[in-house]
Amino acid sequence: MNLHGARELEATRTKLQLLQDHYQSRMRDTTDNTYARELSLRSLKKMINQLTEEIARYEAHAVKR
Repeated sequence: MNLHGARELEATRTKLQLLQDHYQSRMRDTTDNTYARELSLRSLKKMINQLTEEIARYEAHAVKR
């Protein structure tokens, strides 16, 4: 997915912050099944990395313009 404009950039930043908050919450929560928790953390981290990459790619192109 590529971002197309400042509006999408802001929405992606908001999503990223929510995912990071959720990731931190899951890190602290030890009441769940350990295996399920680890899978959830991996999935969240993958999404965090993807959104971070999209933001960086958009900002790199914005600088070139």
